[in-house]
Amino acid sequence: MSEESLPADALPEYAERVLEVADLIPPGRVMTYGDVAEWLGEGGPRQVGRVMALYGGAAAWWRVVRADGVLLPGHELRALDHYRAEATPLREAGRATEGHVPRVDMRRARWDGGGGAEGHT
Repeated sequence: MSEESLPADALPEYAERVLEVADLIPPGRVMTYGDVAEWLGEGGPRQVGRVMALYGGAAAWWRVVRADGVLLPGHELRALDHYRAEATPLREAGRATEGHVPRVDMRRARWDGGGGAEGHT
């Protein structure tokens, strides 16, 4: 059964939980795949990445990122539009970087799930 043929209420429970966490992340902030798994207390970065790949379009997918801040291949421009609209801290790419696409500034943008504006500690 493909993702498109699943009724909205037929998402696997783990996928629902991952997407709920993604939607909790405030605009302008991000969590890594591993952060989401740690928040949930189950799974790991690969499982979260799989959920985001299959079902992420139903959530704020651009707020769940790789730990190095590299933008999702094939979705860089869409992600950049979201990051710029939300004022997500970015690090400009160096000239040696292929495509000169910025990265998320993980030190400043990472969210630890708390209510404050502090980064992940």
